[in-house]
Amino acid sequence: MSKNKFPPKKRPPILPDDGPVFLYGLHTVRAALDNPRRTKRRLLATQNGLNRLTEGAPLPQMLVEETTPRDLDKLLGAEAVHQGVALEVDPIDRFGLSDVEKLDLVIVLDQVTDPHNVGAILRTACAFGADAVITTARYAPRETGVLAKSASGALDLIPLVSVRNLGDALETLKSNGLVCLGFDSEAPGLLRPRPAGGKLAIVLGAEGKGLRQKTRSLCDEMVRLDMPGPIKSLNVSNAAAIALFAATAG
Repeated sequence: MSKNKFPPKKRPPILPDDGPVFLYGLHTVRAALDNPRRTKRRLLATQNGLNRLTEGAPLPQMLVEETTPRDLDKLLGAEAVHQGVALEVDPIDRFGLSDVEKLDLVIVLDQVTDPHNVGAILRTACAFGADAVITTARYAPRETGVLAKSASGALDLIPLVSVRNLGDALETLKSNGLVCLGFDSEAPGLLRPRPAGGKLAIVLGAEGKGLRQKTRSLCDEMVRLDMPGPIKSLNVSNAAAIALFAATAG
């Protein structure tokens, strides 16, 4: 059999999130508009959405295109709760550890890849006054409208730190006086309220896999949440909320 001397080249797969980043929803878009570090390209808004968006503050100088709810549904997908506004942006620059001035309370995510979970954790961390959320450069979700909407504006309000080596980052945190508290449903110790004023890094693993063994070995303590019901583990974003409450309640 003769072989094709010029076989067709393999095309790279087209991922559904490739292309421009569109943030949507009133809280998400307003936070992005107010963030001086964010590059904004154009705002698409219905008349009602634009009115609601400008209730608290005027818009920055930028291109604004009037649109309809149906057109936004086509652009973003029927499941996107856009509230009549969408903002085309460049992905925000991730922070490094050295870029964050104060590191007293942080969330560390060990290969948590679900954008809904990461977005919810960003929102919770911002609400509890955490200084940063730390993720790995690999095995972490890239910025999408889904992640930003789940964060409800927190993506533009709290530093999202990206590190190449999580082990080195944990060592840096410990050298700065933070206690690294790892969470695992099989850990021998229970989570207890922490003393007020202590520096703390809450370390959480991906759903199903949990923390990697190397990450566990670098934590100062391993604890579990006391679950009296028949389900003994929580969604990682819910676990983050409980851990932050225990850390800040003193």
